[in-house]
Amino acid sequence: MAGGNPVFDRLNKQIEQERYAGFNSPQQKGGGQQGMSQGMPQGMSQATTAGYAAQDAASAQSLNELYARDAAGPTDTGRVTLDDVIIKSLGLFVLLVATATATWMLVSGSPGLAQPIWLIGMFAGLGIGLAIAFMKTVSVPLIVAYAILEGAFLGAFSYTINSIPAYEGVVMMAVLATVCTFAAMYVGYAVGFIKVTNKTRRMFFLAIVGYAIFSLLQLVLQLAGVVDGWGFGGSGFLGIGLSLLGVGLAAYSLAIDFDSIDNAVKVGAPAKYSWLLAHGLIVSVVWLYIEFVRLFARLRD
Repeated sequence: MAGGNPVFDRLNKQIEQERYAGFNSPQQKGGGQQGMSQGMPQGMSQATTAGYAAQDAASAQSLNELYARDAAGPTDTGRVTLDDVIIKSLGLFVLLVATATATWMLVSGSPGLAQPIWLIGMFAGLGIGLAIAFMKTVSVPLIVAYAILEGAFLGAFSYTINSIPAYEGVVMMAVLATVCTFAAMYVGYAVGFIKVTNKTRRMFFLAIVGYAIFSLLQLVLQLAGVVDGWGFGGSGFLGIGLSLLGVGLAAYSLAIDFDSIDNAVKVGAPAKYSWLLAHGLIVSVVWLYIEFVRLFARLRD
């Protein structure tokens, strides 16, 4: 909710300042028309008065025309709209899928490229993702670069998993599960079945920080050869339980994204934030897909 999110608190203050900025100018003092007419010849004064009368009539007509116009919408005033977020999200998603498809085709002809592209895409995407999260400004080039890098990572990652005979079909299952979960979370949020409150946001934040630290530690141990396979718990009950936890967190992250978009539209956030909101959706979708791949692969084992 806006009250518990410092980003939207700042947006609210900024919007209120912009909303009232045009109504605090000092009033003109003195009788301008009367002062100008005094001391003039009578003929000139009458002509001037007639000119002012004509201007007043024109001003009244202009005001009537303005009042007759439709009210300016969010697009006209440079504010976030739902359509804008959807268009940017689809654009980033198409870019990500196109890059993943091109990478899949590339590594299918040169399998030796799969691991380097996988690692470069993963670590470079992680670095850019952190930069986007902590920057005070919205950088569209970085957001686009993140989509490309994540697409390269997903293409190499998915090809590698799909090429293992025991995991054949896991990638397609993960894609379908991601699409279905996205649709279910959206419907659940839209009808009010899934709630996002200040309390759930704080709980989610603590959970995701702990899970992120755990995942980075697991990745380091895997690269060092200390932990094999899918990490802690392997394909046993512990490992499957950890994967289910990851799927649950990633799914609820989508609800957080939907709520953030809803809040941004309600408070009239600047239009540039539509890129950041679209980026958040892409991050959650990628995370959810990876967690489904891990879960289905563990279940296959």
